[in-house]
Amino acid sequence: MTDLVLASRNGKKLKEMSALLSPLGYRLRLVSAFSDIEPDESAPTFVENALIKARHAARVSGMAAIADDSGIEVAALGGAPGVRSARYAGGHGDDAANNAKLLKELEKVPDEARDARFISVLTLLRHADDPVPLIAFGAWPGRILHAPRGSAGFGYDPLFLDPETGLSAAELHPDDKNRRSHRARAFAALLAQLRA
Repeated sequence: MTDLVLASRNGKKLKEMSALLSPLGYRLRLVSAFSDIEPDESAPTFVENALIKARHAARVSGMAAIADDSGIEVAALGGAPGVRSARYAGGHGDDAANNAKLLKELEKVPDEARDARFISVLTLLRHADDPVPLIAFGAWPGRILHAPRGSAGFGYDPLFLDPETGLSAAELHPDDKNRRSHRARAFAALLAQLRA
């Protein structure tokens, strides 16, 4: 089993990503086991923020690190909240406030104009100064609901309708979500690079 540091403090993200990586012999450890310092995720793109987080995690742990920078892009809002998804309502990681703000912004937008997609960018570094990080991208297209549905998942999952199943991401069984999500698609792209 190979240890990787996950550049996150989110236990739900650890569980989700561990399920995707453990069959390949990787065990994830949260960066919070090594440092309480949060890196500044002020870059304008998912790729740059994922690299910032992965380099920080690798530096404080002395180990290989993986980072995910993800969010939701809503077409009617010009791609917002985008890279600001976790801080959309102001505070970092306030899911309830972020969801409430998104619903407020879309309250007059009809179903046919509520297209959205979850985005995930993964970066894998062998060490903090790795000059050739692995970078993978995944997108999950869907639509924003008018009200939350389901209690599983985290973030915008209760508002995101998966068109193939007719369920919100928060109504999907975790195994099913891990097969179809943006993160699952990014992992598939990352694994193809690892095998190559």
